Amino acid sequence: MTRGVVRAALIGLVATFAVTACGSGGTSQPATEAVADADEVTLEYVIPAGAGEVLDAGTPLEILPAELQVDVGDTIRIENQDDRGHTVGPFFVGANETLTQRFSTPGEFEGVCTVHPSGQLVLVVNA
Repeated sequence: MTRGVVRAALIGLVATFAVTACGSGGTSQPATEAVADADEVTLEYVIPAGAGEVLDAGTPLEILPAELQVDVGDTIRIENQDDRGHTVGPFFVGANETLTQRFSTPGEFEGVCTVHPSGQLVLVVNA
């Protein structure tokens, strides 16, 4: 197996673990769909460059609220400008990546949040 194949498999495994492990009990994920059009964003958050270093220094960050309320049909975009990935409730946003998702079913989802002082995020998708 080449190094590229091994690296791709490892990245896929880590991404799968991060998404699976972050939801409530690791099994409950919000029903979402990817969104390509920038004009469709309802809520937008930016994790700034250097956020990981600030957290390492012991300074808490509150980039997103501890409870995020959205409606079915709303779209959220989380732009991670940091050089490391961050877990945001049921989502993992890799270093220098942007996550854009539209919510398609109601529910409540809890997970780790590395960019909130509580270390947790509750995502409530209202009907």
